[in-house]
Amino acid sequence: MYRRKTKRIMDLCIAIPLLFLTFPIIFLNGFFIFMQDGENPFFTQLRPGKNGRIFRLIKLRTMNNSKDANGNLLPDEIRLTYLGRIIRKTSLDELPQLFNVILGHMSLIGPRPLLPEYLNHYNAEHSKRHNVRPGITGLAQVLGRNKMKFSDRFKLDIYYVNNLSLSLDLKIIFLTLKAIFFDTASVVNGQLVEEVDDLALSRDLKMNHKTDSYDN
Repeated sequence: MYRRKTKRIMDLCIAIPLLFLTFPIIFLNGFFIFMQDGENPFFTQLRPGKNGRIFRLIKLRTMNNSKDANGNLLPDEIRLTYLGRIIRKTSLDELPQLFNVILGHMSLIGPRPLLPEYLNHYNAEHSKRHNVRPGITGLAQVLGRNKMKFSDRFKLDIYYVNNLSLSLDLKIIFLTLKAIFFDTASVVNGQLVEEVDDLALSRDLKMNHKTDSYDN
């Protein structure tokens, strides 16, 4: 019952009022990002959702598009702005994903969606993470954030899918708030996919810094 209906109702009951409450924060941060970089303050990217259906994820932009003399984007650690560091540290860049939750692309809690190019590299066990809607936060994020290797993250994602319940979601919400307000070891610089991809999912991909750093 919770998996099929109640979870979605809970998502809407939390996401809609939370979006109204945080809209001034989203607007102000978006304004400051625009004033700082002169660019669209939002970063969007295609990601796979439930059953692998592709949707457009939206976040606040934390990096600029500075390029070298040859027109190539500079490394992530250079393009990550001072404001971007603060926004990531406080997870404010995730707030626009409340729109994704309301539209039904995502849930508040679930496996974080990776890039669609990885889909063809998943084995049957990995693919189970798409049996539910992806989440803004999840079990892997509260236990390791983006420092965790893919193999460990997928194990936690699949554990979540197999044991999805109200009590587990409430626990993850509590741990998420704890991580945001008290975790001083959070990664804010971003990481290259190769640093955490111990499953070689990105082996045949040409990333070339096309993402707003390695997120999740």
